[in-house]
Amino acid sequence: MARMRWPSPRRGLFNAVLRLLLWLSAALTGGLLVAIVCYVCYRGLPGLSWQFLSSAESILQGTAGILPSIFNTLYVIILSLLIVLPLGVGAAVYLTEYARSRRLTAMIEFAAETLAGIPSMIYALVGVILFCTALGLQKTLLAGSLTLAIMTLPTIVRATQESLKTVPKAYREGALGLGAGKWRMIRTVVLPSSVDGIVTGCILAAGRVVGETAVLMYTAGLSTAMQDFSTIQGLMKASGSTLTVALYVYAKERADFAAAFSVATVLLFLTVLINLAASLAGKCLRRG
Repeated sequence: MARMRWPSPRRGLFNAVLRLLLWLSAALTGGLLVAIVCYVCYRGLPGLSWQFLSSAESILQGTAGILPSIFNTLYVIILSLLIVLPLGVGAAVYLTEYARSRRLTAMIEFAAETLAGIPSMIYALVGVILFCTALGLQKTLLAGSLTLAIMTLPTIVRATQESLKTVPKAYREGALGLGAGKWRMIRTVVLPSSVDGIVTGCILAAGRVVGETAVLMYTAGLSTAMQDFSTIQGLMKASGSTLTVALYVYAKERADFAAAFSVATVLLFLTVLINLAASLAGKCLRRG
């Protein structure tokens, strides 16, 4: 019978030090996050009011309002995700399940990783040249949404692809052995098993859309007027600033930091709501 070997005191001290360092790293990260959120809310909550949230800005009356920016932000988020999610998930499924050339797949993966790290200003210039000028969309929320869809596409593709790779090969073989076709196997086995990764990619894409400023400044405009989204023509030609652009204008152009912190507080709450909605959607998809 083999004799049990107890860890040496030196090994125990080494493990204790590493554990302490890990706890300190986690505490520091969480503390910084809590400090930033608390400071933003401390500076921004006093400036929030129903008039600020439910009205448009009026220079003549000297009042601030972000209702148009809220609608513009929701429009950009919804339209960008509606464009990028089918493309990103479809591309990831093809690369993981259908593509036969490993060299081509590796090249596309490398290109996606490279594009994910490109500064947003380059995407802004591409959006201006391609959508605003070449396609004649001018500075509209539609042009901004299309540019953001291109910018977040690599994130969706890589997150979904990595999630698909974590599905055990036995799941695929079992589904095929029971007589399921290729697409039925993907739809009923692979995709439900990788919902967490897809939801993570969706959250990352939505977070980047919500926090983007440079792209929207160059492609969507700076208008603070209420737009008409009730018609197709209004949806196509609407132009205006989102919450991040309004935050930049209040802080940089007008030095109104009270309004800027109020806009930042609204952005924090919007980000939390997006994360909660994505998590709830993931749970519903897993149950289904």
